[in-house]
Amino acid sequence: MQGVIKAVCISEKKGTEKHPVTSAHLTAAHGIDGDAHAGPWHRQVSLLCYEKVEEFNRRGANVTDGAFGENLLVSGIDFRTLPIGTVFETDNVKLRLTQIGKECHSHCAIYHRVGTCIMPHEGVFAEVLTAGDIKPGDIMTVTLPVDREE
Repeated sequence: MQGVIKAVCISEKKGTEKHPVTSAHLTAAHGIDGDAHAGPWHRQVSLLCYEKVEEFNRRGANVTDGAFGENLLVSGIDFRTLPIGTVFETDNVKLRLTQIGKECHSHCAIYHRVGTCIMPHEGVFAEVLTAGDIKPGDIMTVTLPVDREE
């Protein structure tokens, strides 16, 4: 399974919408350089399915890339259906899925404007395994985790 990165987004401060950038550098065990959510934890990079955002916009939301706080907006991959441990790779970067969805404690700007937000149930989070650069147009491949039960 593979998809195409439609947008790479960052925010310099937590609690603000992210904005698209032309490219970004990811640091192993840290996240996207310059993004406020990067750091030594399990939610270094957030990912969201492009088609889910398009569906949300068809309902009148009119959100832009990064509005949900996603770092990577990817077409062709329904992240919510994948298990923890799934690996995402581009030519330069390797990520591993660590969390599906999140609890929304203080509703985001989208929630206040539209009355709902898709990130808490459609967004996923990953840790950076291999550092490198990433940009819109990069192909992302999916490798499901191997069941280690003997």
